[in-house]
Amino acid sequence: MALILIILPVLIVFAIGYIGQKKLQLDIKTISTMSLYLMSPPLAFRTFYQTPITKDYAYIFAFAILLCLLLFIVTWFASKSLRTSRSESSAMMLGAVFMNSGNYGAPVALFAFGNEGFHVAVIIMVIHSLFMNSLGIFFASIGSKDNASVKEALKQVFHMPVLYGAVAGVALQLLHIPIHQSIMDGLSLVADASIPVVMLVLGMQLASMSRRRVNYPVMGVTSVIRIVASPLIAAAILYFMPLDPLIKSVLILQAAMPAAANTTMLALQFDTEPDLVSFTTFMTTIVSIISIPVVLFFLGV
Repeated sequence: MALILIILPVLIVFAIGYIGQKKLQLDIKTISTMSLYLMSPPLAFRTFYQTPITKDYAYIFAFAILLCLLLFIVTWFASKSLRTSRSESSAMMLGAVFMNSGNYGAPVALFAFGNEGFHVAVIIMVIHSLFMNSLGIFFASIGSKDNASVKEALKQVFHMPVLYGAVAGVALQLLHIPIHQSIMDGLSLVADASIPVVMLVLGMQLASMSRRRVNYPVMGVTSVIRIVASPLIAAAILYFMPLDPLIKSVLILQAAMPAAANTTMLALQFDTEPDLVSFTTFMTTIVSIISIPVVLFFLGV
C-alpha cells in the first residue's frame, strides 16, 4: 500500500491531463514544444550543476552506457523480427531504452533504500537525462514523418537547448563558478514546472490517442523489453562490477522503471508515432504497480 501511495501522485497528474484534454481540447504540440524548449533547459542545467561529479561514479556511468547499448541491440533485433517501419522502430527505441528514473524512480528508491539509495538514484537520473537529451532526440528525429537522414537527426540534437543547458551545468560545476541564489531561484521556478507539465502532456496525449493507430504487438514487445528484459540485463552487467550491493540494487531498480514520460514529449515534437510511444508509457506505468514490488522482493527489500 505504501508503494502504491508513492506512485499515486504520478497517476493523479496523468488523470488531470487526460480529463483536461477531454474537456478543453488543447493544442498538445504547442504545450510540449514549450516544455521542451523553455522548461527543460533550466531543469537540465540545475540538475547537472548541483549534482556532484566524482571519479567514484565511473562504474555507474559505464553501467548506464552498457545498459543503453544492450537495450538498443535487443530492441533493434526485436524491431527487425516484427518488420516495423522506420518510425515504429524509433518509437520502440524511445519506449524500451529510456526509463523513468527521475520523477518515478528516485522517489521509489528513497522509499526502498533511504537517503543513501536516493543519492545513487539521483546520479543515475542525471546520466539518463544526458542520454535522453542526446540519443532520445536522435531517435525521435530520425523516426519522424519527415524521414530525416542521420545527418539531419544529428543536427536536431545540437539544435535542442536542453543539451546546452546540461553542458553549461557541468562546465560551471567543474569550474567552481558560483551562481547567485536569486538566479538559481528563478531557474528553479521554471525547472520545477517542467516535470509536472511533461506528465500532463502524457495524460493529454492519452486522451487524444486513437487506439486504431497503435500497433499492439509492437507496443507489447517494447513493454516487455522495458519491464522484464531491462532489469535482467542490468543484473547481468552489475554481476561483473565491483560495486556496493546497495548501489547494485538501486541500479537494478532504476532499470526496471517504466518508459520515461519525456519520450512522449519527444515523439510529439517530431511526430514519431506519438500514440504508440504514449500508450507504451501508459501501459508500462500501470504494469509497474505490480512489477516494481516483484523486483524489490527479489532485491531482498
